[in-house]
Amino acid sequence: MPKITSDKNVLIISGDVSGDLHASRLVLSLKKKEKDLSIYSIGGVRLKNVSDRFLYDIVLQGSFGFVDSIKGIGLWFKLLGLVRKFLDEKKPVFVILVDFFGFNRQVLGMCKHRDIPVYYYIPPQVWASRPKRAITLAKNAKKIFAIFPFEIDIYKKIGGNVKFFGHPLLDLIEPVDPSFRKIERGIDFNYKIGILPGSRRSEIENHLNVFIEVFKNIKSVFKNSKGYIFGVDEFDDSFYYNFVKNNNDLLLVRDENYKIRKEMDFALTASGTATLENALLNIPMIVGYKTSFINYEIAKAIINVPYISLVNILLNKEVVREFIQYNFKVDKISEYVINLLKNKEKYNLMVDEFSKIRNMLGESGVCDRIADEILSDFEIL
Repeated sequence: MPKITSDKNVLIISGDVSGDLHASRLVLSLKKKEKDLSIYSIGGVRLKNVSDRFLYDIVLQGSFGFVDSIKGIGLWFKLLGLVRKFLDEKKPVFVILVDFFGFNRQVLGMCKHRDIPVYYYIPPQVWASRPKRAITLAKNAKKIFAIFPFEIDIYKKIGGNVKFFGHPLLDLIEPVDPSFRKIERGIDFNYKIGILPGSRRSEIENHLNVFIEVFKNIKSVFKNSKGYIFGVDEFDDSFYYNFVKNNNDLLLVRDENYKIRKEMDFALTASGTATLENALLNIPMIVGYKTSFINYEIAKAIINVPYISLVNILLNKEVVREFIQYNFKVDKISEYVINLLKNKEKYNLMVDEFSKIRNMLGESGVCDRIADEILSDFEIL
């Protein structure tokens, strides 16, 4: 068993908002159990707040998609150089990589070459596209911490050391009584409509204007409705206000603990982790996504699942209506949402389907169990 002595350096890397959130929670669990660990990180503001030393804010750069990744290649080379220097100078006892496989696969190779153990948390969604990525990960990671139960067999079949301790959102979102949603709502009901346009700049720019117009159409029917735009920490208020344009029925909110979100009656949601969060909160929703023509055509060619929403993928059917690319239109979304809000049976059916998801994802205490698993591999002196 390797020993951790005076140099207790650890490097953790994440590249997007949701990964940054889960990485920061794992750091808190590790520090709670071994306070003398010295955590270095590359990620976003959440990792920065819990690390002993923050090396670079890559989340703020927001590189995403095939074309954007090519544009950001200079930055990637710079960051790989930073990581290489860190590994050589600080000699971390272990490295934790969180999601962000396009970049982190390079770090995997660097660590393998230097005999530094790597723990991979939130592996790439190889069940959706590019399955060969699983082989690279299985060969090079000491342990893989899956967040969906069906990922276990994928990695075990190719020799990966995979563990499933549950989905980390269960540590953040408490169970919600579905009957809380099933109330009478008439035409005069004070609907609270959540607007979640994504966490990257390109996502927000592609989605927010459409979602705002959809909200206006909802309000034209349900006069007492209010819209709540959920902002992320990477962008200040002025960025969002460029889209809102003095609409008093739209509020910009910051919600770190789901206290505001759980009050929503419906959500207009960009595809991503937010869809799973909504489902765990039992919030009916639609899912939308639009990207560049090139990104869409490439993605369409390599994705091999029928849905993009994690909720539909988990339930293996279309519970949440998806409006993707050419169908991401104000009139189509508005018509569907207004009809759904008028139909109590369909609305409640969606709530009932969401209630099945929590049991699929394990139990809370995920980050603590992962921290225990990592530290059990070392003798800490």
